Amino acid sequence: MSGEGLLTLLLVGVVAGWLAGHFVQGTGLGLIGDVIVGVAGAFIGGLLLPQLGVHLGSGMVASIANATIGAVLLLFVIRLVRGGGGLRSRWGGLFGRRW
Repeated sequence: MSGEGLLTLLLVGVVAGWLAGHFVQGTGLGLIGDVIVGVAGAFIGGLLLPQLGVHLGSGMVASIANATIGAVLLLFVIRLVRGGGGLRSRWGGLFGRRW
């Protein structure tokens, strides 16, 4: 991978991880955590979305959207696995709402 490709991957990872952290409340992970979640989300989104028939196009904005969707799914699964309590507390805490 070239230096430019690596820089693009890191930029997409930071933006996607940061956006996913705002969508899924309470998951502030810092810069390194955002990069890891964003890059992992890019792989998840890149594998899952085409299987579902979702094609966002090409380019930087589509890459960020794809990675953000994958990162939100990743954070959702992490919160369900790590979270305690019943279903209401998991769903309520996931998006910052209490029932």
